[in-house]
Amino acid sequence: MSAHKLVIIGSGPAGYTAALYAARADLAPVLYEGLQPGGQLTITTDVENFPGFPEGVIGPDLMERMKAQAARFGADIRPGFIQSVDFSERPFVLDDGEQKIEAEAVIVATGATAKLLGTKGEDHLMGYGVSACATCDAAFFRDVHVAVIGGGDSAMEEGDYLTKFANKVTIIHRREEFRASKIMLKRAQDNPKIEFLTNTVVDEMVSKDDNRRLAALKLRNTESGEATTMPIDGAFVAIGHKPNTEIFADKLDMNEKGYLVLGEGTRTNVEGVFAAGDVADAEYRQAITAAGTGCMAALDAERWLASQGIS
Repeated sequence: MSAHKLVIIGSGPAGYTAALYAARADLAPVLYEGLQPGGQLTITTDVENFPGFPEGVIGPDLMERMKAQAARFGADIRPGFIQSVDFSERPFVLDDGEQKIEAEAVIVATGATAKLLGTKGEDHLMGYGVSACATCDAAFFRDVHVAVIGGGDSAMEEGDYLTKFANKVTIIHRREEFRASKIMLKRAQDNPKIEFLTNTVVDEMVSKDDNRRLAALKLRNTESGEATTMPIDGAFVAIGHKPNTEIFADKLDMNEKGYLVLGEGTRTNVEGVFAAGDVADAEYRQAITAAGTGCMAALDAERWLASQGIS
């Protein structure tokens, strides 16, 4: 069984940044990229809000640069994912499906996954008019008509934020009643740029004939069954996120939604285990905040290892 000072579970801005800082601190980190190497930014086209790229950068390109930078300083970046963990003994024991490895410290950077509709055309048009993050992509939809699909607080918040850019926002919900809190719903109802379409589901996201770009939504009324087509410039799926924390159930403290609960800095309830990025962040979910917490986790891990006489 191979032994390591630090293992990072997950990639994306949090994991790669943690690997960069840990490698520069001579911790020889091992990073497992996970099921989606590079994280959610690999399904994003233009990223215009990451510092240092005044002309913007393509999401997958940004992740490749982060990965290459971490590798340059000696991070051992491995494909595949950790399937199970044992934090009950030290060193910790992790299983990648092919072998078990030991780690003196662990950084969890497994991220969160946006819940999607699963409707026809959604995957094909993700990043091409379809998005799951208004704060990431709203600026691409200035002075146009966009739709938000969902009925909870996330949908109301996304819709309200989008009105800063779009000239019209239609919130589409499959029921008559909304799950959103009263204050969030009223805020959306009071916004003159927002209209509501209830008892309606999206059956298909349609692209333009001449290119890969969202052109319309095929809708169906859940009561009458009537089918309609709504021309649209953008569609934001806002039905929530699911943190990728399944393998940590009963091992690390989580809140009711499954996000890891942190103590001081990036520390989890298990000494020597740290967390960074969206796996512990249900509020901001930005590349730059994920990268920042990746840096913090690496520094926290370095200091903790040093306190244990491991450097």
